[in-house]
Amino acid sequence: MMTDPIADMLTRIRNAHLALHKEVNVPRSKIKEAIASILKQEGYVEDVTTQDRTITIQLKYHQGKAAIAGLKRVSKPGRRKYVGVGEIPRVQNGLGICILSTSRGVMDGMSAREASVGGELLCEIW
Repeated sequence: MMTDPIADMLTRIRNAHLALHKEVNVPRSKIKEAIASILKQEGYVEDVTTQDRTITIQLKYHQGKAAIAGLKRVSKPGRRKYVGVGEIPRVQNGLGICILSTSRGVMDGMSAREASVGGELLCEIW
């Protein structure tokens, strides 16, 4: 039984990058689709396609190195992490992004600051 599907998704992406795979398949859910679309929007992955029950993420590489240097799950099922607008972190001094689940949907930290909403800090990507 899987208790944290978002951490499973991040681990699958991390492992696929380490093995230099071109794509990775993840079981589909709305929150994972939103996270994958943010990764595509920010340029961390090439493409995201959704089938009936899976999300296929095309991974991105630059000169043989992965576009994603690191992934970290912040809010976990055992300990949730909520942040206000003024507490949204700058990941790697602005070189990375954080993804939040807000009352206006799943969004990256910059969009959440502009919309002046806080929420659950899901993960950090750099």
